[in-house]
Amino acid sequence: MSIKVSDFIVFDYLKVHEIVVEPKRMKATYTLGKTNGETVSNTLIYAYTEKVFNPQNWEDRNLASTMAAQVALNYGLFCQEIIFEGAYDNKDQSFLRGAMENTSREIYVHKLLADNEFLRPEFRHLTPEKKQKYTAATLRFQGEAIPKVGKAENKPAPVLDEEAYVILSSGGKDSLLSYGILNEMYAAHPVYVNESGRHWYTAYNAYHKMLATEPNTSRVWCNCDRIFNWMVRQMPFIRENYQNIRADIYPIRLWTVSVFLFGVLPLARKRKVKNIIIGNEYDTTLQLQQDGITHYAALYDQSKYFDNALTRYYDKKGWDFHQFSILRSLSELLILKILVKRYPDLQSLQVSCHAAHKAGGRMIPCGKCEKCRRIVGMLKALDEDPGGCGYSEEQIVQCHKALEGKSVKQLGSDAQQLFHLLLTKELISDNPHTHKLAKKNPEIMQLRFDQERSNLQDMPEYIREPLLSLFQQYSEGAVRRNHQKWEAISLAELLAENIPYKFSTTNEQK
Repeated sequence: MSIKVSDFIVFDYLKVHEIVVEPKRMKATYTLGKTNGETVSNTLIYAYTEKVFNPQNWEDRNLASTMAAQVALNYGLFCQEIIFEGAYDNKDQSFLRGAMENTSREIYVHKLLADNEFLRPEFRHLTPEKKQKYTAATLRFQGEAIPKVGKAENKPAPVLDEEAYVILSSGGKDSLLSYGILNEMYAAHPVYVNESGRHWYTAYNAYHKMLATEPNTSRVWCNCDRIFNWMVRQMPFIRENYQNIRADIYPIRLWTVSVFLFGVLPLARKRKVKNIIIGNEYDTTLQLQQDGITHYAALYDQSKYFDNALTRYYDKKGWDFHQFSILRSLSELLILKILVKRYPDLQSLQVSCHAAHKAGGRMIPCGKCEKCRRIVGMLKALDEDPGGCGYSEEQIVQCHKALEGKSVKQLGSDAQQLFHLLLTKELISDNPHTHKLAKKNPEIMQLRFDQERSNLQDMPEYIREPLLSLFQQYSEGAVRRNHQKWEAISLAELLAENIPYKFSTTNEQK
């Protein structure tokens, strides 16, 4: 029996409603209407350690409503109708429609067409079909009326601190390096989103250390993981034993970073911080095609396209935030090099493992997963001790053995350079597997610039020179892509081009 995409429309409706806004909390009800007439509900919550909302302000209720909608953007393929009840203006509605359609297409390609082990066998082998529109649901917005022009929309843009940076933080190397650099140069505000599940384990070490040493540290508690898991349990095309399947992917969702990001916005707005930083490196911006369908390799919310789309939305809303990554020109290996060489105390807090466990008052990595063998391999290739961030000698040996028979989840050139370094330093044995993977790619340790993934146009002018000067101390030069080849370029040449930031008020390319 052939499977069609319409067979995945398994809910009559999903309704996001009953939004409650309190000074330190917002909550919203998610109600799911099933095709058999049954309804089930759950509650999404964001909670803060300080006051961030004034429930009497329409702007605050508006932001809370848009926060409440983010989880629902994953389910446009599976519902006849999605109803957003709250305080939404036309800008929010346009943004949510666009984000849902993009997410629907990504989920179609990477969760339904791909070999997804979470799907029941009878729902696999979907025939690819290029469509004009991938979202099945009709979106309806209802609820609170939009204030008249002059009452809310004619307010001047807030004056924000250009030298302050909110960092969407975790225990990973990307956010740790972002914090280290920005804390050294400017005013850094590390904000940790505490999911109610085990994902918090990766942030535990870094959060508790910064809470004691960095006064700008803050935490947002959110139970979005419970809503995600609750939704998966309602889906008849997902295997019943999905929780027992060990995999590096989620069963369905792909719009995840924004769920955390919107939880950070009330703090950024309250503290009048201009810059919102998400730590993403060179290899997270990809635009590809499969069966004629353009997609973003399931990495859209880690790409520069996402940062730019959110910055446009902030501009339309009059919030005046700039969202970007300071790490776009760096490979994963170069990120780890700068972190461990310049900020070893921060690197000791790193937990890049989703199966970490608590021991001796801190979180310890499992030492068995792909992320662990990748981190151990990179640290050893950099002549550093993985024991500094919690790996035991036994785990380090196990990771080396795993690398001798398994690859790592990196771009081909990044993985090739890693295996080249490991073999050159005789840290792993030379066998058919490692020999095939190893190849010297000098650009991996250089600053990379090109028109798509990494260019200065995507970064405000005021941070470019100090940032690149720091990077220059640890990189092996800089290169720019020209006709499929990397060509050497000096940072002085790059900076002298003085290309305006895409979202500068003086730049007409908005």
